[in-house]
Amino acid sequence: MTSKDLILSTARQFLAYVNKAPSPYHAVEEIKSKLVAAGFRELRDTDQWQVKPKDKCFVTKNQSTIIAFAVGGQFKPGNGFSIVGAHTDSPCLKVKPVSKVNKSGYNLVGVECYGGGIWHTWFDRDLTIAGRVLVKAGKSIEHRLVNISRPILRVPHVAIHLQRDHNEKFSPNKETNICPVLSTEVQSQLGKPVGETADTDKSTPTQADKHQPLLVKLLCDELKVEPEQLMDFDLHLADTQPAAIGGALEEFIFSPRLDNLLNAYTAAVGLVNSCSNTSLDSDPTIRMISLFDNEEVGSQSAQGAGSSFQEYVLRRLSSGGSQTAFEEAIPKSYMISADQAHALHPNYSEKHEGNHQPGLHKGIVVKINSNQRYASTAITNTILREIGRIADVPLQDFVVRNDVACGSTIGPIMSAKLGMATVDIGAPQLSMHSIREMCCTTSVLQSQTLYQAFFEHYPEVFSSLKF
Repeated sequence: MTSKDLILSTARQFLAYVNKAPSPYHAVEEIKSKLVAAGFRELRDTDQWQVKPKDKCFVTKNQSTIIAFAVGGQFKPGNGFSIVGAHTDSPCLKVKPVSKVNKSGYNLVGVECYGGGIWHTWFDRDLTIAGRVLVKAGKSIEHRLVNISRPILRVPHVAIHLQRDHNEKFSPNKETNICPVLSTEVQSQLGKPVGETADTDKSTPTQADKHQPLLVKLLCDELKVEPEQLMDFDLHLADTQPAAIGGALEEFIFSPRLDNLLNAYTAAVGLVNSCSNTSLDSDPTIRMISLFDNEEVGSQSAQGAGSSFQEYVLRRLSSGGSQTAFEEAIPKSYMISADQAHALHPNYSEKHEGNHQPGLHKGIVVKINSNQRYASTAITNTILREIGRIADVPLQDFVVRNDVACGSTIGPIMSAKLGMATVDIGAPQLSMHSIREMCCTTSVLQSQTLYQAFFEHYPEVFSSLKF
């Protein structure tokens, strides 16, 4: 294939993934399928592990976080870890625990705003619901994924005739103005079977009674269960328009959830590809990807990067050596915190510092912040630059302007918690935290090439350090 053909082929494989991953639960499930197909086996954190060199395994937490690893053929407890960390969640609207809202003749669904989304972009979009449902099946409680494939919800704009300053200042109230329409009360009443008992007549209310009957029916039909089997759920609203290749030259990706499914996907591909040759046989480290939920809301959860989940995994894999094997491993280890980066915007170029203006197609962005909002240091940058040179992947530098607030990533959280050398990077993109984001097709191939090279060459680069 030509270079463009390879770029487009790789990008389309990513699009297939993101279109199947409307929630963190689906994102993890798709990664699991890819890992299993590559010979990885699932472990449970409740079990005792028997892991040996050249084993390939993964473990999940809350079904929305996954850590996968491949043990080098020369690994011994006390040796280091080479890790790519990313996150599986994105800003979205989530269905409230009690979501039934009836107002002005409409059946609405109450939602929470999750993360720092650009919420006006969720208006006038064809929305659906996806996530996980806990279902009672006999004496068991099962975890089921659901994704209603057709548009069922919409948050309509108010007409400009009724709000003349719409274009001057549009700042929706997140509680009262962002409430998606499911149906009209007239049509939902007409659709009820004759003689159906009203909700108020039920002697024993169920979880299903907290939500619109029509929404419950859609979920039950999709899952082939009865309403009384629904125990609880975690449902995300998602745009039904699929991700696509765009631009006159087919150079862009127009997609939901680029932040941060692009890095979750490419990290997994990089790990799998690094195990498809003989390099793992001579590797003294453990290659690992850690894909966490809840980054968009601070990572402070049992399945977030602020938890001890990864530390527990690292300690388990360090067992069998000396009493200080884990502590010996940390200074030999290195983590790439991979999260999308801000590309220079042609209409807001003043938002970038003059000497740090990452562009599309120009390489992966190295994020630096002296106030430690990013974990990159001169040492960790140097290691990455050497990996980039080996992989022939260009790198760009980014620092935020002094008069603009800097975002953050899982990098500072995890590097502080573990004391591990960390670099913050990401592919450049526009429209970050919009319902539809934009990046370049080149970034997918560059990212997975860089991650594969990192897994294959980190030991030799680390051994070249003389300090």
